[in-house]
Amino acid sequence: MRVAVAMSGGVDSSLAAALLKQAGHEVVGLHMRLVCVPPSEAARMAEALGVRPDELCCPQGHGCYVTHVAKSLGVRLEIVDFSAEREELITYLCSEYDAGRTPNPCVVCNRRNKFGRLLRHGLALGAERFATGHYARLSRRDGRIVVRRGADTAKDQSYVLFGLTQEQLARCLFPLGEFCKSDVRRMAAELGVPAVEREESQDICFIPSRDYRRLLRERMADRIRPGPIMDTTGRVVGQHPGCQLFTIGQRQGLRVALGSPRYVVRIDRQANAVIIGTRKELERAAMRVSEVNWMAFAEPPARVEAAVQIRYNHTPVPAAIEPLPDGGARVAFARPETAITPGQAAVFYDGDTVLGGGWIE
Repeated sequence: MRVAVAMSGGVDSSLAAALLKQAGHEVVGLHMRLVCVPPSEAARMAEALGVRPDELCCPQGHGCYVTHVAKSLGVRLEIVDFSAEREELITYLCSEYDAGRTPNPCVVCNRRNKFGRLLRHGLALGAERFATGHYARLSRRDGRIVVRRGADTAKDQSYVLFGLTQEQLARCLFPLGEFCKSDVRRMAAELGVPAVEREESQDICFIPSRDYRRLLRERMADRIRPGPIMDTTGRVVGQHPGCQLFTIGQRQGLRVALGSPRYVVRIDRQANAVIIGTRKELERAAMRVSEVNWMAFAEPPARVEAAVQIRYNHTPVPAAIEPLPDGGARVAFARPETAITPGQAAVFYDGDTVLGGGWIE
C-alpha cells in the first residue's frame, strides 16, 4: 500500500516509517510545520544537517531533523504548513485558561490537525492508510473499530485518541502499538534510523519556549489581573497574579501559609478569585462530561460501567456513566475523586479498550 506517515523527526514516528517501508509499503512522510526556525539560526542548522534553510521548522529540534531522517530512510517527505492551525491552538489555549478551564491541546491537535487535515492531505496524495508513532493498538469490537492501550503501559497514548471517528480509525495504522520503548530504540538502531537518540517529544510543542504562562501573559496582558485567593468560606487569605495562571488541583505557587497543604479547588472568573481548600475539599463524587465520542457504540446503553481516566497520567477509577440526550454524560465515581478539572478529557475504558470519552465540564 501507499501509506502516509506523520513524521516529527523523533524516534517513534521515524521507526514507524522505517518498519512500514521494510514491510514493502510505499511510504510518504508528512510533517506539520508549526513553528519556523529564526533566520539567524536557519543557515547554521541547515548546514549541519545538509538541508536547505527553508526545510527547517523546529519547535523543539525534531522539525529540523525530519528532512535528514526522511533522506536517510529513502522516504519521500512533504512539509505541510500548519501555521494557521498553530494560531488556532494558541487561541484555544488562551480562551480555555481565560474561562478558568485547563485545556488539553494534544487531544485537540490530534483530532483536528494530525488525524484531520494531515490525514486528508495524505489521502489526497493517494495514500490508503495513515500511520503515526502513537503507542496504541486497534481492535474490532461488535463490528466497530476501537483503540486499545499500547503494550507499553508506561508510554500508552490511547487517552489522547478518544476523539477519533470510525472513518478516521478505518484509515489508521499504529506500527508501534505492540512494542515497548526499549524495543523501539533497539529496532531503530538495528535499522540505522538516525533519530534513535533523539529526545522525547514534549507537550505544547507548538510553543517553542514550552512556557505557556509566558504565552498567556503575552497574548492576554490586558485580561490577566491580580485578585484574591480565598478559602472555601470566602475568607481572603492571599493575592494571586492572575487566575488564568492557575489550574484545579494546583498546590505550588500559591504562596499561602495555613499550616497544612492547600490546593486550588475552584476558579471564579466572575470574581477574578482563586478558591483554595484542603485535599478533602478537592474531592468530587461526580462530574458532567460534554461532547462524548462513543468509540465502542453506535448508540450507548442507558448505563455504562467503566474505568474513567481524567488526566493523562491518572490511574483510571471505577465509575457509572449515564449518557445524556445532549451528547454528554454524567459520571458517578465509585468513590470521590480529587482534582476533577474542567477542560480536561475524561476517557472511559473497559480493560485496555477505549469505550469513548469527552470533555470535563
